[in-house]
Amino acid sequence: MMPETILQAFEWYLPNDGQHWVRLTQMAKKIKHMGFTAVWLPPADKCAAGVDDVGYGTYDLYDLGEFDQKGTVRTKYGTKDEYLACIKALHEAGLKVYPDIVVDHFMGADEAENVKAKSYSFDDRLKPTGKTEEIKAWTKFTFPGRQGKYNDYTWHWQNFTGIDYDGRSKNHAIYKFHTKEWEPQVDSENGNFDYLMGCDLDMSNPETKAQLDK
Repeated sequence: MMPETILQAFEWYLPNDGQHWVRLTQMAKKIKHMGFTAVWLPPADKCAAGVDDVGYGTYDLYDLGEFDQKGTVRTKYGTKDEYLACIKALHEAGLKVYPDIVVDHFMGADEAENVKAKSYSFDDRLKPTGKTEEIKAWTKFTFPGRQGKYNDYTWHWQNFTGIDYDGRSKNHAIYKFHTKEWEPQVDSENGNFDYLMGCDLDMSNPETKAQLDK
């Protein structure tokens, strides 16, 4: 069996010119000629910071640079059509393609909801720093620019375990929602490293899992 050599075809400081998919399309044969057998692509979905987002501030998994959301149609890397053309060119050059897809957290919600939550320490996600109180959590994702195309599901706070900002008090902290728990089978760094940033997906919620399985 031939050993695989994967090219990470992106890095954090790529130019924000919307031409990355086009460049990779043009380089497909050269990448193969250099001896690579596969290419790892950056996240292609629309993210919270629009064209300035590297791809890890997941907003809409169904918008690959097709809809006017977060101030832009394209992503940092280009449009959906350019993305699909890039994958096609890489395949035609004999390369495998591994797209990076971030499903740990969402960011950039469209609306806020009132949710009961308790704050926890950034250094220890198991150590409460406050009492249970009602916060204003940006957790409702309606994706108005997409208008239900491909998927009309609306995400609510019940799809998440916690968030890192209270819009009422303007306080930045890790808030775990009332009745929710962090995932136990994770690294013990900072007590429990399930929570990373933004709206942390609750994988114990059947609706959350069903949406990710689509």
